[in-house]
Amino acid sequence: MRIVLASTSPRRRELLVREGLKFEVMASPAEELHDESMPLAELCERNAELKALGVQVPDAVVIGADTLVWIDGDPLGKPGSLDEARATLRRLAGRSHTVCTGVCLVFPGGKVERFHELTEVRFKAFGEEVIEAYFEKVDPLDKAGAYGIQEHGAMLVEGIEGSFDNVMGLPVSLLMERLSACGIASG
Repeated sequence: MRIVLASTSPRRRELLVREGLKFEVMASPAEELHDESMPLAELCERNAELKALGVQVPDAVVIGADTLVWIDGDPLGKPGSLDEARATLRRLAGRSHTVCTGVCLVFPGGKVERFHELTEVRFKAFGEEVIEAYFEKVDPLDKAGAYGIQEHGAMLVEGIEGSFDNVMGLPVSLLMERLSACGIASG
């Protein structure tokens, strides 16, 4: 069966390629919700659904995904500026936060399946010099929470509880389980 990833995220593409999944990429025109009153998992799953439904491919399984960092009850998406990215990393430094990725599968015929995964991430205590050194190596503006765990994440991250892939932007094991349960195998 044809598979479409409704995301231009290079990290999500990389994760699916690693699994041997054959897929196409189509950018979703969907506008994300930014409703801080919604529970984290619901917000991520709903945004993933909007993205998947935004790509109309009747003969394909469409995969939508949305990742947010959550701390103190606040969702942190992609920062709008370097100053916002600095403020985000200052807020995360020396603390734990939750990364949630919501996933939505839209099947031919319109069946929709939503799910999510949560990962706890512990950041090291660090100051401005580490933030600036990190920004010299990584562009924080295209990443939820202003960091990419797979890109020099050791500069910031002390440890995680849960899926590393989820923090990158896609809970691959969970996704592959769901696809396999529907008779869609990798390769």
